[in-house]
Amino acid sequence: MKRQRTPYQCISVHEAQALMQRDEVLVLDARDDASFRAAYIKGAQQISVSNFSAVIQQTRSSQPILIYCYHGHASREYAEMFSDFGFTEVYSVDGGHEAWVKSCSPVKNAKLDENMRRWLAEQGFPQNDMNAVVANDTTPLMRACHKGDIDIVTTLIDAGARLNARNADGNNALWLACVGGHLDAIRVLVKAGIEIDNQNDNGASALMYASSVGKAEIVECLLGMGASTNLETLDGFSPLDLASTLECLTLLREASRP
Repeated sequence: MKRQRTPYQCISVHEAQALMQRDEVLVLDARDDASFRAAYIKGAQQISVSNFSAVIQQTRSSQPILIYCYHGHASREYAEMFSDFGFTEVYSVDGGHEAWVKSCSPVKNAKLDENMRRWLAEQGFPQNDMNAVVANDTTPLMRACHKGDIDIVTTLIDAGARLNARNADGNNALWLACVGGHLDAIRVLVKAGIEIDNQNDNGASALMYASSVGKAEIVECLLGMGASTNLETLDGFSPLDLASTLECLTLLREASRP
């Protein structure tokens, strides 16, 4: 009987940290010996071609597996291998150990002036932490983008706020800027390098959202900045399928032409 294959999942550092709250998670480091000796995530053990078979044999297929490497490439290959061997809960950390270190690095409070600290406090965040999270894992950058406070958005990005943090629904700050309808915030975020095609827990991107609610100006803006029209939700719907107005439909049809 053929072994059933469950696809692995790529998750953010934030999601990985939450996953590690479960005691049974096996954390595997796919980097070289020197890098592992220099620094590794607490509780991790090394995985390599030489010990892969032994790890497979010693681990039950239902045990959650979390794999990281340098930047998130090799870990995907190992994750696929575990999945091929019938493991049912396998995760690869996007950005790898480098992203983990950046996420855990302390924020330099000197970058936060009095106005910023006051704004953080007014919004319910700690005054000295630009990467703090509140309800629904909302970050200051997400809140500023939702509100359309472009000065705060710019200041947070310049100060080193985590650009691609995702909330509890898997949305990044770009989604919140789209919900708020703030084109200036969208442009600033994309120029700064935010993941324009981030897909949330339902597989929806910011372009899909804008298309589904008829925000033609935002659809046009995202398309002009390179958003993909080829992605699909978990239910198999593309941005074109989700278009709720003729204007959005026209924009997406034009963008989808070869």
